[in-house]
Amino acid sequence: MAWSTRQLAELAGTTTKTVRHYHEIGLLEAPERGPNGYKRYGVGHLVRLLRIRRLTDLGVALADVPAVESGDEKARQILRDLDAELAADIECRQRMRRELAAVMENRSALDMPPNFQTLADDLPETQRSLLLACSSILTPDAMAALQEQLSRPRGDYEAEFAALDEDAPEDVRQRLAERMAPDVRQQHRDHPVLADLGFSSRLETTVAESVVVHALVEFYNRAHLDVLQRVHAILFQDDTTESENNDARR
Repeated sequence: MAWSTRQLAELAGTTTKTVRHYHEIGLLEAPERGPNGYKRYGVGHLVRLLRIRRLTDLGVALADVPAVESGDEKARQILRDLDAELAADIECRQRMRRELAAVMENRSALDMPPNFQTLADDLPETQRSLLLACSSILTPDAMAALQEQLSRPRGDYEAEFAALDEDAPEDVRQRLAERMAPDVRQQHRDHPVLADLGFSSRLETTVAESVVVHALVEFYNRAHLDVLQRVHAILFQDDTTESENNDARR
């Protein structure tokens, strides 16, 4: 009893093209031909083909099949490397499933960077958009610091800032800036990596600054930007005063 190429391929669950390719690269020995010139495959060819298929189904590259079959240290290293790749792939897919579950549970999570989905309900849409834009430039350490910062209880001024009308009077803006400044100062002390784009960005500072500036202008109105500028001015003045006092004491 002998099988044709087509029959062998059907038995092994593959294609005639694959069988011919294995012949070409030397993985499968060519069979004898019958009087009619057609190939005549036996059970040995089937077993060999099934073994090759099993290894490739496990992720072994065709070029590594002979080495793996040898069973030596090189074979074990190939399999260890493959196992590590599979473990990383499983971890990645599990993370993807967690993120998909978060999005299915709360559509707002789609607007958040990975690992930030639980904060979606606590942040207004503008801040979620700003956070997502900034995730394109921040280092993993900076993102971790930002996540920790955003996980703390919300300040009583944050809702007022989010709802700030573009035509808010100057005195309202100034009072809000003065309330925000101490908290921003503490945030800089707790997470110094976030106080300087030169340290927190994984890209060139000029590129990082362009992302932040464009995002602020896009997602905040003029009153928001004015308050942020006032906060910056207060912090700068405090730093200047502290420096002058330190010089005087010396």
